[in-house]
Amino acid sequence: MVMLPYGRVPYPLDLGGRAVTLVEPPSPPAPRDLNKLLDAALDAPLGRPRVETLAGANARVTVIVSDATRNEPRAGFLEALRRRLPGVRWTLAIATGTHGRSSLDALDLPAHLVADAKIVNHDGHDDHDLVTLGVTSRGTPAHVHRCVVDADLVIATGCIRPHYFAGFGAGVKAIFPGLGGARAIRQNHQLKRELGSRGGIVDGNPCRDDLEEAVRLLQTPTFLLDGVCAIDDRVHAAVSGDPVIAFRAGVELARPWFTVRAPRAPLVIASDALPVTHSLYQSAKIAAAVADLVLPGGTLLLVAECAGGIGPLATVNEAIFRIGVLPRLAPDVRIRLVSSLAPGIVRETLVEPAESVGSVLADCPGAVVVVPRASQLILLNEAAS
Repeated sequence: MVMLPYGRVPYPLDLGGRAVTLVEPPSPPAPRDLNKLLDAALDAPLGRPRVETLAGANARVTVIVSDATRNEPRAGFLEALRRRLPGVRWTLAIATGTHGRSSLDALDLPAHLVADAKIVNHDGHDDHDLVTLGVTSRGTPAHVHRCVVDADLVIATGCIRPHYFAGFGAGVKAIFPGLGGARAIRQNHQLKRELGSRGGIVDGNPCRDDLEEAVRLLQTPTFLLDGVCAIDDRVHAAVSGDPVIAFRAGVELARPWFTVRAPRAPLVIASDALPVTHSLYQSAKIAAAVADLVLPGGTLLLVAECAGGIGPLATVNEAIFRIGVLPRLAPDVRIRLVSSLAPGIVRETLVEPAESVGSVLADCPGAVVVVPRASQLILLNEAAS
């Protein structure tokens, strides 16, 4: 019996004695104290002076935290920064990208950390507070919330872990697309079609390069404080300083904690934990991560509760699956979904409903690969040189 991460409760996978290849992530490092990690990173910034030298008393500081689609120690980031920057005027911006405004209650931010801050709950679909910084060489308009323009210092926070087309999450992503306009973000996301826009690739990644170019158009000084996660979602290291230089240092710390080799097979069963499995919108990350493992004519089975539904249907179908997942698959691969969604709802998408994992196993007699934490991994084909 394999207990697959699925949603609010695990999904019991009874293999009935069938042999499978179970792709397990690397063991995470031993836990370390978060406050000590963040303080050590702030004591030794990379490519920037110490943050306390960048903002004096009464300076306007915009600090950016991720929305509830990311599992991150937001309170820890804010506590560490407040220890360094007493007496500044805080704006707390929630990086939501194209997700729409976030539930503030879901961010687990104690009242004492936000009581004196202006809160910007960003909505990338509302143009009212967007400012145009310019256009990148790839044609992406850099539209961002004015809270990063009307500031003396912008501090981006986040956690470095794999991202299926930006290489790794965090870094400048807190600023753009985190606080970007939805149309501009979609323009950048068209670059996920390009070969280098893949999980684990940072240098030479067209999507990542475009994001970093967009943020370079911002005249406000910027600073980064990122945690470096492993598969257990804990922060095991931290970096601070220049949003590009420090981010890349964090990526090299994270890379071995997420990289595994796996075989190809005609049936690949993939799942992950919340918040990735909250909706089909987010669960697409699972499909993209394992797409290269499915043999031509095979089946990719997603096991994701999707208690939050599909997400915006046209966006999920066209902007995510059509350009971000399907091109990564070998010819004639089917994507099927075991979820809590009604079959009729699933049929409106580009994936097919499945009654259960067992029913799909019965239909696919060949080799099986099971990847329980798929979206968190950098999966290398073990047959590749």
